[in-house]
Amino acid sequence: MSEKNHEGKRTARERLAAEREKQKTAEKRRRALIVGASVVCVLGLAAVIGVAAANAGKDKGSKSSGPATAPSGAQGKDGLAIPVGKDGAKSTLTVWEDFRCPACRAFETAYRPTLHELADSGQLRIEYHLVRLIDGNLGGTGSLRAGNAAACAQDAGRFRDYHDVLYDNQPEETDDAFSDNTKLIALAGKVGGLDTTAFRACVDKGTHDGWVDKSNAAFKSSGFTGTPTVLLNGKNIYQDQSMTPAKLKQLVQQADKG
Repeated sequence: MSEKNHEGKRTARERLAAEREKQKTAEKRRRALIVGASVVCVLGLAAVIGVAAANAGKDKGSKSSGPATAPSGAQGKDGLAIPVGKDGAKSTLTVWEDFRCPACRAFETAYRPTLHELADSGQLRIEYHLVRLIDGNLGGTGSLRAGNAAACAQDAGRFRDYHDVLYDNQPEETDDAFSDNTKLIALAGKVGGLDTTAFRACVDKGTHDGWVDKSNAAFKSSGFTGTPTVLLNGKNIYQDQSMTPAKLKQLVQQADKG
């Protein structure tokens, strides 16, 4: 083998090794983002920030939310799940989320393209449950108000798009910006056909406040400890340190073929 060819093959191997190392570093960064963010989205957050632990999970900033009026198409036990995807999908992903939770945003950012692809192809059904842990831990009503607005978007058949817009525009965890209905209505302008008189009235009246509170109570009684909680066919995959969007896709595709 000529010296030139030998050098060329060595250079190619070095480039391949460098690319693999780059991918490993990127994956480590992604995991650090999700794991690091999840620290501040647990029921015991009050202890982390120096607030009395006895206040963790309590709603400091709201009155009684009234009757639990479920949004259109809500399914599951007590009608607490907003479904995305086809009913006949062989795999179901159950997601418990809080729109003020940075770990929830990290999960959505990393997995959104895969979730959209699998749901749109009919291989995966997603059931979203909306909770308000951050309201209870930090005070305020942003989780409740955003949850209600998302349920109003479900009434209009625009839940997924508005759900994504909320995470794309999530304020800092300590900033209760989502407590402002005006902001939530303004964000609806980013979703075609959503900013209507009916949607605005639903947001302003807090039509689904009681439903969000009921979902929050169901989460607390379930034994789950933080958001996001993500279950694939009943198994908690968020706790699986080896889980990636690619692995999730593989699991769903295997179930679909089986």
